[in-house]
Amino acid sequence: MLREAGYYARMGLGVYRFLRSPRLADPELLLREQMAQRESRWLDTLRRAVFANEQHPYGRMFRLAGCGYEDLQEAVRRDGLEGALAQLHRAGVYLTHDEFKGKTPIVRAGREIASDERSFLNPLVKGLLEGRSSGSRSRRTRSRPSAEFLRYREAYWKLLAREHGWEHAARAVTMSILPDAAAFTNSLVLAHLGEPMQRWFTVSGGWRDSGHYRVVTRVLVAWARLLGARMPYPTDLPPNDFTPVARWVAEQRARSSECMVYVLASPGARIAAAAQDQGLDIRGAHFVVTGEAITEAKRAVMEAAGVRVCPVYWIYEVGPVGFACRQMRTGNSVHLFRDAVAVTPYRRVAPLSEVEVDSLLFTTLLPMAPILLINTEMDDAGVVEKAECRCRFQAAGMTERVRDIFSFGKLTGQGMTLVGGNIVRILEEALPRRLGGRLGDYQLVEREGKNQTQLTLRVSPRVGRLAAEAARACFLQEIRQYRGGAVAARIWRHAEAVEVELAEPYTTTTGKVMPLHLLGPGGGQG
Repeated sequence: MLREAGYYARMGLGVYRFLRSPRLADPELLLREQMAQRESRWLDTLRRAVFANEQHPYGRMFRLAGCGYEDLQEAVRRDGLEGALAQLHRAGVYLTHDEFKGKTPIVRAGREIASDERSFLNPLVKGLLEGRSSGSRSRRTRSRPSAEFLRYREAYWKLLAREHGWEHAARAVTMSILPDAAAFTNSLVLAHLGEPMQRWFTVSGGWRDSGHYRVVTRVLVAWARLLGARMPYPTDLPPNDFTPVARWVAEQRARSSECMVYVLASPGARIAAAAQDQGLDIRGAHFVVTGEAITEAKRAVMEAAGVRVCPVYWIYEVGPVGFACRQMRTGNSVHLFRDAVAVTPYRRVAPLSEVEVDSLLFTTLLPMAPILLINTEMDDAGVVEKAECRCRFQAAGMTERVRDIFSFGKLTGQGMTLVGGNIVRILEEALPRRLGGRLGDYQLVEREGKNQTQLTLRVSPRVGRLAAEAARACFLQEIRQYRGGAVAARIWRHAEAVEVELAEPYTTTTGKVMPLHLLGPGGGQG
């Protein structure tokens, strides 16, 4: 309790520091300057943060790879940043997702490299607006974004608004309250930018399971408002009902106002479906969609209601990875923020499947990045290629795009990220122990439902007579034992996103039963 109180006290101090910092004078100029110096600034950051510390995990990897600072400089000069990173990956300078999360030890050249949750924090950053990733029983990732880093994020939001033409739009966010800090932090950034959110729609849960988060969220919003930030208090949505958001959007459009909703992909589709069901006109509204893959099915639901869909790609440990321009009207594609992150793919077999994917490796480049990453997997896959368009992002130097993005090692339905390995433990151990059956009798399938990502718990008939509600309640109860699970259970219960089906689990082409089937870019079973 005291530790959590200290954590939110530091957040309050971080809010104060950020809101007292100056606003950006020219966001697009800032991005172009960073693009021009991305390689030299990255090298200087590694010199001061990694090569100057003999005990740094990356420093030990460099030594085991036989690569000194001068060698790295020469590789970047000769082969470019991405070329040098590919060489480093082959030489052993990288992190798998499980290594980064502390689930497996880091071993290179037969030697174990010690690390903890602080190892990859940027020692050059003295931020106070601390956040922590939700996730699992694996090591949580702490992040301490500085005021400078949050101001840098303002440049992306400003560029996005200019590109899509909603600089003066009414804005709303439809996301969770704390401990998920996404809605709060981005509302804070937009308030500092002078383009605040007007409404915050959320699923808060009951007072018994999330009462303290309700209180802390309102206290921090009140503190930000006292400091001059125009931030909305959260408004609870009724169970499994997104009509209030659709009604608010329709009211803005009726006034001929531009309107933007920052929303997770599945709730975005649910809002659009609610508008059509209620006969509400939301044509022309902009939905900035994040948190999970924006599949063709979700896009089709939103576009049928006349919504303009803008995918954004955001990873907690990395920050903003890319936003879509106006010309990216199909699929799941974003301009890669090459100023802030280098993304290099490599081919591998995905865990929990027999499918080969182009796993994306992330390297953070900004000197003020809260977390230092070099060739780090986040269990996301996609295609990196040249962007063929003429837009503000292209003019700012974002000349590459990432398309067909999906997660292959974790659940991301409804924007809730849970590590696949922990779900497997529930399916293979907890449910058979509590409900009966044995290994292979339970399988979770992430698939596209009518208007949202749906999770189907398939239970083999071998288990015997089993009430669907009892199985669902047991699964959600087990999820709550993992970090981030309480929020996930709350969101999934609100949206009725978990269903139970009495049926044999799906098998692969070779006859294997995989306990977890994750949604791929085409929306199939995987």
